[in-house]
Amino acid sequence: MTYEQFIESKRHSQIDYGVNCKWLPETMFDFQKFVSERTIKKGRYAGFIDTGLGKTLIELTVAYNYVIATNKPVLIITPLAVAFQFIKEAAKFQIDDIEYSKDGRYTKKIVVCNYERLHYFNSNDFECVILDESSILKNFEGATKNVITSFIKKTKYRFLFTATPSPNDYIELGTSSEALGYLGYTDMLTKFFKNNNNNTVKIGRISSARQGVEWYLKSHAEKYFWQWVASWSISMRKPSDLGFSDRLHVLPDLIENDIWVKNEKPLTINGQHQMFNLPAVNFSEIKAEIRATLKERCEMAAYKASAHDTTVYWTNLNDEAKLISQIDKSAKEIKGQMDIEEKEEILLAFANGEIKKLITKDSITAFGLNWQHCNHTTYFPTYSYEKYYQSIRRFWRFGQQKPVIVDRILSDGQTKILDALQAKKDKAIEMFEHLIQNTNSEYVISTKGFDKPINKPTFLN
Repeated sequence: MTYEQFIESKRHSQIDYGVNCKWLPETMFDFQKFVSERTIKKGRYAGFIDTGLGKTLIELTVAYNYVIATNKPVLIITPLAVAFQFIKEAAKFQIDDIEYSKDGRYTKKIVVCNYERLHYFNSNDFECVILDESSILKNFEGATKNVITSFIKKTKYRFLFTATPSPNDYIELGTSSEALGYLGYTDMLTKFFKNNNNNTVKIGRISSARQGVEWYLKSHAEKYFWQWVASWSISMRKPSDLGFSDRLHVLPDLIENDIWVKNEKPLTINGQHQMFNLPAVNFSEIKAEIRATLKERCEMAAYKASAHDTTVYWTNLNDEAKLISQIDKSAKEIKGQMDIEEKEEILLAFANGEIKKLITKDSITAFGLNWQHCNHTTYFPTYSYEKYYQSIRRFWRFGQQKPVIVDRILSDGQTKILDALQAKKDKAIEMFEHLIQNTNSEYVISTKGFDKPINKPTFLN
């Protein structure tokens, strides 16, 4: 056996053990039909699909097919306020056997609930569960996360959908694989990765800050790693990634303005008052500078928002949200301590145009929501590229008719944050390139059941 044959023997490719597709909406785009049919056939699968490509419709199609196949209810779990979008989308395609449950009670076959309300449900009642915006899982802590993880592992058919599968580093893909019941997180590390200390025995959950530092792909295993990921997932940023036409899916311009607010006051760092105002370098100095420029940054954000009819203020600190609400009396704030019903009410009011200005945090509302009616936002950047990307994609989506303007408000010392965001952006692009390359080499299209001719992907020519 050659070394290459040995490596190939260690590859964990996944077989199809789902069901045959029995129903596809007639008005679906061809690429949506392709993704739906393949996902249904796989049975346990991840859809790494960018925003605005019909991910909600694909999930509904998967759910309806498993209702047909199992004659049991299917559970779709969504971020806060996104459940209403599923109900609205289902109505467009005459899917009426669906309802939003807030308390675990239901009478329909497709049931939609929020992650925060999953504890009301019994996993034994479902053979199929779909996690919408599955990358949000890492935002939950303690009991909520344990409930979600335990629930999905007890279901036969499992599906994950997100636009940001691995926001911090490649090894986060192991979390998705583990949730689907494939190669576990720890096993993935030992097979495909190596750490800088040449230690593959002592492995635990790794903080996002240390992932890319401590662990890296083994050079001889890189090709097989991406092939393995492509065996249990499908990736798409635009239809042409799968060989289809982009003619009806063109993103508008994205205008990112970096607006710098100068700090004129000496900083207080770790309780020590500084005599001179030096450029912020380390985390403590940047944090102190952010606090010192609170008033100036909030005033700048409100000034930029005043030129637009509709705006979302993305904040990080409670003090930022409080001050902006005092400056811009027309803005409505979503607070973490609000109950779920109140948060949903505000989000729906903004989506329907009843509220014009919204103050929120990306940890609360960055996932799943469709705000194409708004094309301006102000943003206080952090080191999280995923939250930034998810936040701007609420507006910058296929179907948006106007250029999207993002005013990023920064203090002088936050250049390192922008550098970090750019580095993570570059890595995310690299990851998708690998995923799409291997996706295209793995898939064979089936046109069976399609109601109109399908555009054959270019990679099959």
